[in-house]
Amino acid sequence: MRVYLVIMDETSEALTALRFASRRAQHTGGQVHILALVPKQDFVAWGGVQATIEDEAHSRAEALVTDAAGALFEDMGQRPVITVRMGDATREIRNYMQECPDLAMLVLGAAATGAPGPLITHFAGADAGALPCPLTIVPGSLSDEDVDRMS
Repeated sequence: MRVYLVIMDETSEALTALRFASRRAQHTGGQVHILALVPKQDFVAWGGVQATIEDEAHSRAEALVTDAAGALFEDMGQRPVITVRMGDATREIRNYMQECPDLAMLVLGAAATGAPGPLITHFAGADAGALPCPLTIVPGSLSDEDVDRMS
């Protein structure tokens, strides 16, 4: 089964990328995987405080992804695979891609204005040719109708 990996955060472009991936999955008989990333917190002198901060960030990421997955299920009737990981974003995405043999596409949303974002800058950069799958960048300025037509 083809897997379309979407990196989810609180931005509107991530929702646009999710819509694109879900439409592609629907048209190809594939599945959407949603990966939410929680950055590792800088060292805090009190370990308990650091653990609480990390737990809260993990809970926020889980809630965000669960909401997006619920909307996807309502809209498309698909239940995505949801993963939340803590650590360096690019390293965790690369690890996930290596662990997923059915990966068909990494789908990232670009900001509608300004810089495209750090993940696009990284994955479309110098080692883009070494990715295990195609990278699709979905412009954040696209309307839902545009995304539906293009996917």
